[in-house]
Amino acid sequence: MNTLHRSHLDLNTPCPVSSIYIKIPQTPTSITCYKHPFSCFSVTRYRIIRSRCKGLPVAKALHKTKVTKTNPQVGNGELVESNRKLVDSIARGLIGVAAAVSVCLDSPAMAESLTIAFPASRTHEVNAVQRTLVETWGLIRETFVDPTFNHQDWDSKLQQTMVEMLPLRTADAAYSKIKGMLSTLGDPFTRIISPKEYQSFRIGSDGNVQGVGLFVNTEPKTGHLVVLSCVEGSPADRAGIHVGDELVEINGERLNGISGEAAAQKLRGHVGTSVTVKVHNGKKLAIDSSFREVRLPREFIKLSPISSAIIPHRTPDGHVSKTGYVKLLAFSQTAADDMKHAIYELENQGVESYILDLRNNPGGLVKAGLDVAQIWLDGDETLVNTIDRDGNMLPINMINGHALTHDPLVVLVNEGSASASEILAGALHDNGRAKLIGNRTFGKGKIQSVTELHDGSALFITVAKYLSPALHAIDQVGITPDVQCTTTEMLNAPKESGLLRKKIASSLEGDSCILVAEHELDNQESKGSPS
Repeated sequence: MNTLHRSHLDLNTPCPVSSIYIKIPQTPTSITCYKHPFSCFSVTRYRIIRSRCKGLPVAKALHKTKVTKTNPQVGNGELVESNRKLVDSIARGLIGVAAAVSVCLDSPAMAESLTIAFPASRTHEVNAVQRTLVETWGLIRETFVDPTFNHQDWDSKLQQTMVEMLPLRTADAAYSKIKGMLSTLGDPFTRIISPKEYQSFRIGSDGNVQGVGLFVNTEPKTGHLVVLSCVEGSPADRAGIHVGDELVEINGERLNGISGEAAAQKLRGHVGTSVTVKVHNGKKLAIDSSFREVRLPREFIKLSPISSAIIPHRTPDGHVSKTGYVKLLAFSQTAADDMKHAIYELENQGVESYILDLRNNPGGLVKAGLDVAQIWLDGDETLVNTIDRDGNMLPINMINGHALTHDPLVVLVNEGSASASEILAGALHDNGRAKLIGNRTFGKGKIQSVTELHDGSALFITVAKYLSPALHAIDQVGITPDVQCTTTEMLNAPKESGLLRKKIASSLEGDSCILVAEHELDNQESKGSPS
């Protein structure tokens, strides 16, 4: 049974807006692979030969080399390596003038072998992308969450895409064919990005970026690029760009079909340069006056995942208490440690309740989200449930957890709270630790794996779905908070990690959701329970 193993969660690699992922989501199926070098120079078309696994009646011109079947009892690391060798062996067949590939999957659902003979492009650039195409196709075939591939013949898709790619003369044109193939899966989160985009994707592990301070993501229903978060004090913030605004153009280039990673790469650049963006105010009617162009200078953007403050609060009985406010911008590598440090400091200053602000937090590392949840929870609680491509559900539980504090807690969320933010909010809510206040969350309930391909590009594949601990669906639905509120002032991360807490506390006074949260904390304290 292929399941999502907790040990496969990526613990170290940083993740972008809307991207929560694990490295290798499933134990690979046992595989027998045959590679056939095909030396006929005059091949002009594909042919697909299907047969039973036990026999492979292909043309005699194809030389058959048997590779030992993977032992399903070996360790996960060996299985992963076997899977990579499979893909590599398939891909290497594309380097010659022409090639053929045969794969036999030892799976009840796919008890047949598939031999594909096809011509290799005479253009070196396109030939290299053909290898990437087969590598991509194989990884999708083995791990994509929908085993029907959006109700289409995935093997025929490889044939069709290779035919379309053959007459091309540039790598960019060839890559567009791979993107087109992936788009037929009907999942905007399954995508390939270029080597440059992948390097941009990895930026942020040290918290330093050269750019304009925008976090953007593709809205699944419309395909539009929307602003999920805007770093306070950044060029974008100073220009009046807000959460929910649509990004329409960058330097005069329309962004139709452009991914969030590609847009982020265009926005970043050397300090001292500038970029012109065209935005549409998402809160206004779609009229000409709601579109505007803004020239933004690029600066060093220091991203601190945590900011905190103490909010003095007078309870209904006249008692003056301290509420600890913690704003989490993203689930980076340091998020959990930074959260612990902030709570220790607030505890030492005598806070009696907490507000955890996840508004406009687009997500990040799955592991970071789970680690933050354990800061607030005890015991062996379920943090999230994952569902793999075969429909198998695997709960991810704490093991003998010990919360740092048991003080009353409320969590603020909104339409910009996505992915790992929704995992954390669901874990705290469904386990009775906190009530949610704000607006319905973004609704991204899918987990992506990311694999760096041979040419430095990267393939993101949706490999699992997740449900909250109480089995509530999140994908394209979001989480509805217990108490609705309209925020009058959105708070993002400070421009610098050393921003004075007095400035943060002062800005909180104009936030109506903070007032609602304080009222809810009063109710919890009067009842003596956070549930």
